[in-house]
Amino acid sequence: MWQLGLLLATFAGAIVLVGGPAAFAFGMGWFQPPRAHLVQLVLTGIVVFILFMVFVIALALVHVLTKDFVIPQMAFEGISALEAWRRLWPMIQAETKGYAAYIGMKIVLTIVVGILIGVVTLILALILAIPVIGAVVAAVIAAKTAGLTWNILTITAAVAAGCILFVIFFFLVSLISVPAIVFFPAYSIYFFAARYQPLSLALYSSAPQPAVPQGAPPPLTPPPYPAM
Repeated sequence: MWQLGLLLATFAGAIVLVGGPAAFAFGMGWFQPPRAHLVQLVLTGIVVFILFMVFVIALALVHVLTKDFVIPQMAFEGISALEAWRRLWPMIQAETKGYAAYIGMKIVLTIVVGILIGVVTLILALILAIPVIGAVVAAVIAAKTAGLTWNILTITAAVAAGCILFVIFFFLVSLISVPAIVFFPAYSIYFFAARYQPLSLALYSSAPQPAVPQGAPPPLTPPPYPAM
């Protein structure tokens, strides 16, 4: 539900930030003709771009805080997103530097990991491209030698081969991205566990010990017979 609200807020903000200045410029007659009001249009465009980037950064920050700190509260306590945000805000105010460092570190790690994955993906693409290009050239030469031409069967075979290669490449890229996919949720979990007791108890509590079976009860001794 909160994702739908965030999406609606994104669309509404984009419409206001872009549509508002555009309507203002249209009302002022800056588009008739545009060259006569080029300075006004350029300055307005720069201001709109800056405001839009600030809006995007704010939305990204809200999304990260909601995903990392609000959703755990909703999961453990069954509260709404607004109530979880109401509880999170005092935590942020009490430890502003810690949360700011978390956000900054996450931005840096995201950039570094993105660059590393991009470089590895490019290297992987080059490694796969060499044999694939060789196989394609060999297949084309063999097809021409056999007198084959482009028809429904050959086009279908080429498309199927391309889809298979794409799936293999996508699988390898996904495999490379697994460490990053695992690291970022773990980073947020361990950071928030130190500040949110229910998550800390769930994360660090020891496993329940198996019940130790009690020994068999001692045998019952019959009462002594009364003296005759």
